[in-house]
Amino acid sequence: MERAEKREFVTELNGVFQNAGSVVVAHYTGLSVAKMSDLRSKMREAGGTVKVAKNRLAKIALQGTESEGMSDLFVGQTLIAYSEDPVTAPKVASDFAKANDKLVILGGAMGATMLDQSGVKQLAELPSLDELRAKIVGMINTPATRIAGVTQAPAGQLARVLGAYARKDEEA
Repeated sequence: MERAEKREFVTELNGVFQNAGSVVVAHYTGLSVAKMSDLRSKMREAGGTVKVAKNRLAKIALQGTESEGMSDLFVGQTLIAYSEDPVTAPKVASDFAKANDKLVILGGAMGATMLDQSGVKQLAELPSLDELRAKIVGMINTPATRIAGVTQAPAGQLARVLGAYARKDEEA
C-alpha cells in the first residue's frame, strides 16, 4: 500500500469505528477464499460489511474513537465485521463461526462498550431491529382487534336475543 492509500484506509476505518452500531473482530487464519467470499456475501445480505484489517492501520484508526479499548484485539490475521444495526454483524459472524472453525471471534465493540467473545455471542442471540419492530406492531394491533371484537359482540348478542324472541312469538 502506498502512503495515500494507507491514509484513506485509516480515515475510512476511523469513520467505521465512530459510526457503526457494532464491530466484531475475528481471526480468519486458514479460511479459504471461497469461505471468505461466502462470509462477505452473507454479511452484505444482512446489511453489514466485512473487511480485512491491517493491524497497525486499524490501531491508528481506533485512536480518538469510543472503541479505542479494542485495539488489543488486533494481533495476527484479523478481520472486522460491522453494521449499523448492533445485532447484525455479531449474529452473522457468530453463525458463520459455528459452521467454520477457522473463523475465531476475538471480541468487538458496541459504541463505547467493549465486548469479549461471550459478549458478542450474547449480542448475536438478541432479535434484530426489524424483528423487534414487527413484535411491537403486533402488540399494537392485538388490542385494536380485541376492541373491535368486544364492540361487535354486544350487537351480535342483541341480535341473537331478538331472534330468539321472534322465534318464540312465531311458535306461540
